[in-house]
Amino acid sequence: MPHYRTATPADEPGLHALWAAAFPDAAATVGALWAGDPGRHARTFVADDGGRVVSALHYRPRPIRSATGRPQRVGCLGGVATHPGARGRGHVRRLLGAAVAAMTADGCAWSLLFTATPGVYEGAGWRSFRATGWSGPPAGPAAPRGGSASVRPATGADLGALKVLRDAYDEARPLTTVRSLDDWRRRIPHWYGPPGRILIAEQAERAEHLSAGPGARAGRARPLGFVVVRHPGPGHAEVAEIALARGHEDAAAEALLAAAAEHARAAGAVSAGVRLPAEPAVLRALPRLLAQATPETTAYGMARPLLSPAAEVASTVGAPLAAHWYGDSF
Repeated sequence: MPHYRTATPADEPGLHALWAAAFPDAAATVGALWAGDPGRHARTFVADDGGRVVSALHYRPRPIRSATGRPQRVGCLGGVATHPGARGRGHVRRLLGAAVAAMTADGCAWSLLFTATPGVYEGAGWRSFRATGWSGPPAGPAAPRGGSASVRPATGADLGALKVLRDAYDEARPLTTVRSLDDWRRRIPHWYGPPGRILIAEQAERAEHLSAGPGARAGRARPLGFVVVRHPGPGHAEVAEIALARGHEDAAAEALLAAAAEHARAAGAVSAGVRLPAEPAVLRALPRLLAQATPETTAYGMARPLLSPAAEVASTVGAPLAAHWYGDSF
């Protein structure tokens, strides 16, 4: 008879083996992100069948902005897996019940997860919500326009600038995570590492003191935004995240989406997807990325009220310009 309980350090080899069996392509990322949670054992629930972990899930509380822009404590669920030989026995249903009780006791306003199998969670109270997007073939090379920004790959030295751009762009955006610098250092590289790329747009600023002499530097680069390009499958690219500096939205969006299309073409992509909020600057720049943009909504996200009323949670996940960036996945 399986025993349902929280994890202990002794379960770690079994958990990693379970994730390797359940999602072989993402097991290393799931394991690394799980290991980065200092409270992971108490927030991981397992089905123990004779000393073997046959099913598991984990939640981590994260600060996510509500419909009013106020950060709330949200239980983000991930690492949900059942060994192929133990499926269909109700393990996940029981573990979800334990997680709901724990997240509620932990002060979580609601719970968030992303899945391609929503039926598994609907019976436990989670409901799907939709996100805007587009798809199509990558656009061809675009002629630069006057005043456009320059774009280059971001490096580790840009983490501070990326955080500033992300924080400002998301200041009041529903469904976004309030990222710490530690998130940028530890989480983002797992989701956006090679062959994916973070591209940063810059605009050179004029020197403040022209009397500095002919050998002085003409100015420094001012970050105007960034975009993330992923490659989730052969021949396919995805723009998963964007941030645009206030007052420079159009110039940054045009330069970044044109550069994203160039990166996608260079990687051999014949199709591209976009998961961005339908903001005016994004919509105007979309032809720089896609030769023919076809609207495409997704419903991978699911939410479950805990301490907050259902209507309040629905207003957050259904806000017109809400966004949950891929890099904040569990």
